[in-house]
Amino acid sequence: MGAIPAPDGAGKPSEGGNYGEHFLSPFVEALKLIGVEPRLVDNYQSYLEGRFNPAIRTFIDKREQAREIIERVSGRELEDDWFPFNPVGSDGSMDGVVVVGHDWPVIHWRDSLGVEGSCDLSQTGVFHGKLPWRLDWPAKWAWLGVTCEPFGKDHGAAGGSYDTGSELSALLDYEAPLPLTYEWIQLKGMGAMSSSSGITIGPLEALRLVPPEILRYLIARNKTNRHIDFDTGDALIELADEYEHLLGRVAQEGDVMAGDLKRRQKVAWEVDRAQIRLSQVKRGTQPELEATSVSFRHLAMLAQIRERDDDIWGSLHSSGHLAAPQPSTTLAKRLSCIRVWIGSEHFPEGFRLRIQSQPSAAALENVTPQTREYLSALAAELAHCEWSTDSISNAIRKLAKEYEIVLRQAFILLYWIFLDQHYGPKMASLLFELPRSEVVALLGGVVTE
Repeated sequence: MGAIPAPDGAGKPSEGGNYGEHFLSPFVEALKLIGVEPRLVDNYQSYLEGRFNPAIRTFIDKREQAREIIERVSGRELEDDWFPFNPVGSDGSMDGVVVVGHDWPVIHWRDSLGVEGSCDLSQTGVFHGKLPWRLDWPAKWAWLGVTCEPFGKDHGAAGGSYDTGSELSALLDYEAPLPLTYEWIQLKGMGAMSSSSGITIGPLEALRLVPPEILRYLIARNKTNRHIDFDTGDALIELADEYEHLLGRVAQEGDVMAGDLKRRQKVAWEVDRAQIRLSQVKRGTQPELEATSVSFRHLAMLAQIRERDDDIWGSLHSSGHLAAPQPSTTLAKRLSCIRVWIGSEHFPEGFRLRIQSQPSAAALENVTPQTREYLSALAAELAHCEWSTDSISNAIRKLAKEYEIVLRQAFILLYWIFLDQHYGPKMASLLFELPRSEVVALLGGVVTE
């Protein structure tokens, strides 16, 4: 891929960059956004520089041993003309190219067009070809000095590329790195993410929807041998709630473990703190607690009610959620993600708010003579009470008890009136964000119908 031009907007070869860089760049950019800064080693460039030459020579000299290992471990019989190096033919392709002779560092080949040629691997700066994948991997371990290698479960399957690589690395007098096999990430309801199957969501798209610390938490909370369901719908709110709850609890408990904990409790205590530590974008920094003062769920509600960010910060400051009039950088980024999420196809319809300005037919169907009196009293109470979530909540509960209405039924009725559905966010929080006059007017409209 290092020799193929990058595609332009129309999918045709462009003048700048190569195919590999074109598709790797968004991934690297996404890694930086979640605090991962890898040292990248260009495989194509490494072949140009001759980094693989010692391994290539060894595998050529020990090709029968390499063949035996691959066939025995993988259970796959290699072609009679198999050779541990794939040279480039006259048309720039490695397909159908057969090695017809060699005298290190020169390799003689014949391609599928019948053209014969030779390549001198001692000449650097030219791409002569590459090792087959099962040889390329252990060769990288050797010259890079790899001591631990995480990889997907397909590579870790019995007879897979790690099993063959661990034996082939012995031919290079190198000890295979410790393996760390991980399960795949699955897009909820669609199966394992795979570019070949089209089941995928790009890393930058994911980070436009999900705050980086919550995306890191999704990984940190799971064992490597368990698949991860990446759900950009309802479960995203639940995941954020879980992270915020854990962060708040860890902050409250502090960093000193109680002395009377049992072994299992000690393990859980350490795991909780490890998950929070690994979820932070900047290594070694303390988690930002201000973000947990406003739940992801509550912020998703506000983002649908108020168009301007400053109005949201002002509301949160007046309600006591924010100590300062302006948010932290983390909280501002979180709101940005939520706004993108709300405008995307991933936002769950069940969380989408449709604030009503007139009583709907469904709302009126749920009104009885008893609840009509309750709504009338509630409208009168809300017209004069302090406009705060506590006062609004107290009014709803107190009057429901006074008019002998089951509290759950009272909330369902209010959801029908204000959202035209039987569920929604916390009712007191929702009403607090609406103008008092509109709330009272809508309740009055239901009563007089």
